[in-house]
Amino acid sequence: MEPWLRVMVLSLGGALGVNARYWLAVGIERLTGTRFPWATLAINVSGAFVLGLLATMMARLQPHHPMRLLMLVGFLGGYTTFSTFALESHKLWETGESGRSLGYMLGSVGAGFAAVALGILIGRSVCGGGGPYPQRPAGAEARTTGGGVEGAELAELA
Repeated sequence: MEPWLRVMVLSLGGALGVNARYWLAVGIERLTGTRFPWATLAINVSGAFVLGLLATMMARLQPHHPMRLLMLVGFLGGYTTFSTFALESHKLWETGESGRSLGYMLGSVGAGFAAVALGILIGRSVCGGGGPYPQRPAGAEARTTGGGVEGAELAELA
């Protein structure tokens, strides 16, 4: 894919993801208030679930298919809020709410892990096994090709 097209695909996905995160957070905070960062927790966990699900279901596509870039890197990159999570954890800690801070951190990481595992499990059941990880023989290193590094699509998820 041409570099300018990658920029367009990422920008579209990112813009959609950022808007989804913002408006969902507004709605959740109206329901729950702002004493505990429920919106960020819900967004991180749902983002982990969707990432697991889509990465698994899209594993059968070409490794650099534009939809992977749009959804997994662009949309979910704009949607998830790890930096906000870190800042909110620190804010809770610094304001003397160390128990809430630890609960938030452990809950986010634990629920995020469980959500991505559930997404992968459902994705595998829908698509019949495999994914989301590139299938290479054990011990095989990623090879550099003219278009980049083979098997590097998961690096694009970060």
